[in-house]
Amino acid sequence: MKPPPFDYLAPASLDEALKLLGDLGEGAKVLAGGQSLVPLLNFRLVRPQHLVDLNGLAELAGIREHDGHLVIGAMTRQRAVEHSALVRDRWPLLAEAVLQIGHAQIRNRGTVGGSLAHADPAAELPAVVAALGGELVLKSARRQRVLKAEQFFVAYLTTAAEPDELLVEARLPAMPPRTGSAFIELSRRHGDFALVGVAATVTLDEAGVCTGSTVALTGVGPTPVVARDAARALVGVRPAPEAFEDVGRRVSEAVTPDGDLHASSEYRKHLAGVLTRRALARAAERATGAGNRNGAAHE
Repeated sequence: MKPPPFDYLAPASLDEALKLLGDLGEGAKVLAGGQSLVPLLNFRLVRPQHLVDLNGLAELAGIREHDGHLVIGAMTRQRAVEHSALVRDRWPLLAEAVLQIGHAQIRNRGTVGGSLAHADPAAELPAVVAALGGELVLKSARRQRVLKAEQFFVAYLTTAAEPDELLVEARLPAMPPRTGSAFIELSRRHGDFALVGVAATVTLDEAGVCTGSTVALTGVGPTPVVARDAARALVGVRPAPEAFEDVGRRVSEAVTPDGDLHASSEYRKHLAGVLTRRALARAAERATGAGNRNGAAHE
């Protein structure tokens, strides 16, 4: 299989890339890691007139902490996130989730920005950004915008980015002290997209009572699904199996996933409840340990 013909462009700077996108409009596609775009090209499911290659833009890569946030450049390889001590120590939910992305060879080339911009609702990184209340930074030659996950992810494989805009970085706020997190997914085979995945956090006070919780799911809607109402039921109680069971039931009743050849809608609803219970239990256990270590690390 071969892709359709296109003009190949390799800008030398971010400003040049933004000018190209502004000039070319909807006829251009951006190439980052290529793990999603190249197969689409080869199957001729997309037919861009122009391909703008960002791989020469080192300014778009990097992991740093700034103003209490983890800032990840869009061209940062997923493998770099996997090996980052800063991510592992301070943003363990992201560290756990990135290990679930495909195989090591995929993560070597795949980029953080590419996964987020592709907006596959079964992907791990969109759910992590949603669970942590992260922000996505979009830039064009005209302006810069900062969007929350619920603003950025619009529909299946669709974001709020306009044709002349480029996702340049993701920002994740620091988790509160005594917060534990967990990412659990179930796939048919190792490396496959998950049938359902759950990103969860639990924050405890000094008495061990839950003061905050988040649950974000993959594979149960056209975008990452944040189960705010269900997670809120955990607040004000001590984490216990019956509390996790209640939240899992609420999640299962609330989601309305489509069925496909891999799993029926009913099975995905069932998985959503089961994995939510497991993720919350693991996150609560880790929150207890995080409290003992003043939230400085994660098991």
